[in-house]
Amino acid sequence: MNSILSIHSIRFIVLVFVQVLILNHINFLGYINPYIYILFIALYPVKNNRSILIILSFLLGITIDLFLDTGGIHAGASVFIAYIRPVILKSSFGTIYEHQTVKFNTVDFGTKLTYFTLLTVLHHIVLFSLEIFSISKIILVLQKTLFSSIFTILLSITVTIIFSRKTK
Repeated sequence: MNSILSIHSIRFIVLVFVQVLILNHINFLGYINPYIYILFIALYPVKNNRSILIILSFLLGITIDLFLDTGGIHAGASVFIAYIRPVILKSSFGTIYEHQTVKFNTVDFGTKLTYFTLLTVLHHIVLFSLEIFSISKIILVLQKTLFSSIFTILLSITVTIIFSRKTK
């Protein structure tokens, strides 16, 4: 239990620092900005308490907001995807999720890609809708969501492949 807690604490801290110190300075063409910190929410164990995940997601989002001075939009988007995560898990993994046996290292690539895509697109839609907060700028919201989602998904898949433990 202690090693699991330390792994998640280290993942939390590392993802916040990578996001704040490196990835927030990437703003290619005004639309592409990766948000890798959502990997913490995506890779949080399925068997753990959902309320704790929502609280940790809020802390993760508000930490990013404090560094970026964004007024709570990351916290709102993070809490939203933490809340909706069981629905996304069920639609992505099906019966594996119902039996609470989802292990992200052992699932096939297509299922993992579907899961990360749904989670990332929903996060980015909420994030950019809160950032722009204008129905007349819906095209801009969709543009930023599309381009940032593609880059975030590619980066998330790459990070999970590089840092995954091979289990046989």
